[in-house]
Amino acid sequence: MRRPFRAPPTQKEGPRSNREIRVPQVQLIDADGQNRGAIPTQEALALAEEAGLDLVEIVPTAVPPVCKILDLGKLKYEGQKKAAEARRRQKTIEVKEIKMRPNIDDHDYETKMKAVRRFFEEGDKVKVTLRFRGREMAHQELGMRLLNRVREETAEISKVEAEPKLEGRQMMMVLAPKG
Repeated sequence: MRRPFRAPPTQKEGPRSNREIRVPQVQLIDADGQNRGAIPTQEALALAEEAGLDLVEIVPTAVPPVCKILDLGKLKYEGQKKAAEARRRQKTIEVKEIKMRPNIDDHDYETKMKAVRRFFEEGDKVKVTLRFRGREMAHQELGMRLLNRVREETAEISKVEAEPKLEGRQMMMVLAPKG
């Protein structure tokens, strides 16, 4: 005889509450924040119903588990608000790219360096890319010199995350802000 298929119990979000608490005794904290000590779970449920609130398990690992009488809907709402606030404050680090040529003019170089410093102030990483054209490939040391100059000028505000390397006709280096 085959047994009927039973789906595994679904995991509920958040702490256990009310009838989900199946231990004989709980450490109770009432709605006013007063510690009532260890009391039977049924008595704690009755007190919660009397107050028109829920019995919520706060510390499930304690012996006996610590439960508090509070409004479960309000607790979940505040938790959602905190999570949304944390997501809003989170800064995503982007990798900004600065493209140069090995024989870049001084003024153009300074303009690019201003952009690099601004990216570091915003907390972003910077990928410096040098593109070689035609016969410039024969003078890769110029490109290496330029990348080392960028590294030295930003040394106090950045650290090298990826050393300069040549990939095809491009030389790249990645810098990250310090701190």
